[in-house]
Amino acid sequence: MAQQGERKGFIARMLEGKERDEDYARSTLPTNRWSLFFDIFKGRFSKLVIINLLMILFCLPLIILYFMRMAYISAQGAIMPFSGWMGIGYPSTPDIVGLPQQIMVSTNLLFGALMIAASIIASVGIAGGIYVIRNLVWTEGVFVANDFWRGIKINFIVILQSTIFYGVLLYGFTLSISYANYAIAIGESTVLFNISVVVTYIAIVLLTIMYLWMVSMGGNYKLKFFQLLKNAFLMTFAFIFQNVFFVILMAIPLLLMLFGSFFTMIGGAIMLLFGISYMLLVWFDYSQWVFDKYFESKREGGKVNRGIYSKDKKGGQQSKAVQQYLAAEEEASKIKSDLASRPIKPITDELEVYELPESFSREDLRKLRESKERIVEDTEKYAEEHKDDERFVVYNARFEEPKEEEKGKGKKDKKKDKDGKQ
Repeated sequence: MAQQGERKGFIARMLEGKERDEDYARSTLPTNRWSLFFDIFKGRFSKLVIINLLMILFCLPLIILYFMRMAYISAQGAIMPFSGWMGIGYPSTPDIVGLPQQIMVSTNLLFGALMIAASIIASVGIAGGIYVIRNLVWTEGVFVANDFWRGIKINFIVILQSTIFYGVLLYGFTLSISYANYAIAIGESTVLFNISVVVTYIAIVLLTIMYLWMVSMGGNYKLKFFQLLKNAFLMTFAFIFQNVFFVILMAIPLLLMLFGSFFTMIGGAIMLLFGISYMLLVWFDYSQWVFDKYFESKREGGKVNRGIYSKDKKGGQQSKAVQQYLAAEEEASKIKSDLASRPIKPITDELEVYELPESFSREDLRKLRESKERIVEDTEKYAEEHKDDERFVVYNARFEEPKEEEKGKGKKDKKKDKDGKQ
């Protein structure tokens, strides 16, 4: 029986996870967002990998188009007559001013439009991924596959709207940079076009931050698209320095790929295994801190510090979840438990209940009754022997003292009432 119970407990822990394990004390949870990030990254790494692979599965069309674009550019560079020989002993360099830039304009025009279409499929994976990442940040129980599909149902529309908005504007910005580079190459208003290129790159950075806020707010709150757009715009500029810092922090795998050679391999491996999950975890952890500080703490009934619990029961600001937990714990401590107040003998095989045969007689009934009486007597004997154990004495004293005080208080109140009547 004990082995069977242990097996059931092990299976329950495997299915339900650490969150529902009885040994998972609230006091062991992180107390700030930085420690929460490292706790998730260290303790839930396997889940981050699974989430990342699921998201990459839906991002495959986008990834394939990106590499097709790179291959197309390389092929155009090999085919086009950027330098050639006439075959009679001297090189011929035709007029190719602006030709490479013109190729980039046509390439971005074609592949940019295809990438917008591919981003619709990627939105499915992002919708599921942000739901799981959000639950991890809230330190809720996570069943990756089940929650991933649930996240798709809940978040797909808002993520699709945000992704199309981001993709269309990014497409326009990319084309404007390509055209500006072409205009610079053929000598048209070099200074103005250089300024426009710089401004456009800054706009792309701001647009990316805005998209990240749309994703995080869309995963946390039920907002209409234009509300989401407005709030994301305000958040982008209100926390511009923090935003830039965390964007750089979350973009570390992508930055590694820019260094080339060995670092490109490392960055690619990270992106394949847990890169997207890592980036979403960084941003959602940061954005949750902003929501707690500037939104949840300001509104009535706001849920502050989800996933973070204070270890100090008396001092400091505590989250709503901690306050509710401590209140329930305090209320439960006032109720005397019959199981905790008296000794209960552990289940053993020393005494057994007599089993009645299919055809039983009065003698069998007598044996059954006697076996039950022996068990009751043995249980009472055990309780009598262990009633003075320290843990039972200390526990029962918590409830006996208040009762005596209440009796004394009651007598004083009665005396006062009598005196008042007289």
